[in-house]
Amino acid sequence: MIDTGRVITAHGQGRILRSMANGSKSGKAGKPSKEAKAAAKAARRQASKERRTQLWQAFQMQRKEDKLLLPLMLGTLVGLAVVFFLVGLIWGLQWFLLPIGLLLGVLGAFIIFGRRVQKTVYGKAEGQAGAAAWALDNMQGSWRVTSAVAGTTQLDAVHRVIGRPGVILVAEGSPQRVKSLLAQEKKKTARLVGDTPIYDIVIGNDEGQVPLSQLQKHLNKLPKNIDTKRMDAIESRLAALSGRGGGAALPKGPMPGGAKMRGVQRTIRRR
Repeated sequence: MIDTGRVITAHGQGRILRSMANGSKSGKAGKPSKEAKAAAKAARRQASKERRTQLWQAFQMQRKEDKLLLPLMLGTLVGLAVVFFLVGLIWGLQWFLLPIGLLLGVLGAFIIFGRRVQKTVYGKAEGQAGAAAWALDNMQGSWRVTSAVAGTTQLDAVHRVIGRPGVILVAEGSPQRVKSLLAQEKKKTARLVGDTPIYDIVIGNDEGQVPLSQLQKHLNKLPKNIDTKRMDAIESRLAALSGRGGGAALPKGPMPGGAKMRGVQRTIRRR
């Protein structure tokens, strides 16, 4: 006797499932229902409210620590508005150019705010264990970051970045200790990536080192040597190396200045 439940073809099953999904998600003519639209609108409104709250909190915190923030922001806003107004007086377009000056002034004030917040954050993070890993994780662009591919119990670490320049090894910690870590990791990496360029960077403020705040700028200046397909292939090869190595269990982000190093080091040794 034929089991009719098995006669339905894969194509038919897919068609039935798609129609069921469409029916449950939309109303007439495949349009989202009123409830779905309302829910999406409410979600967008909530996300916007959260962003504004976070921005205001960041502004309040920065203003307490940075006495120049408010004067610089107001100076930029008023200065650009006045310049555009005065330029407009020459051709009798002052009331047309004034709103443009105000808009550009607001934009300039936000740029100043963002840069000064970034400067403060990097200033606090600099010199703390895990700061370079945090900076790499927050970079913009298509960088593939693997934190702490090698490290010591003193919280020195080497992080690996794959990007258009090739493979970049970024070390943080004692320059004397990370020198040998970098050499070992570079040797392991070279076996798997062939002729792909490998760069090594030590985070710091001494000669030959890269300051934490300049890390992304430094990486962006490196030449573009490989394409995205090559990046994917390299990432797959090096994933196995990371799995074998185990890496160092660094804290997630810069450690607070008052953190007890002995406890963290003991935790790392146990892992």
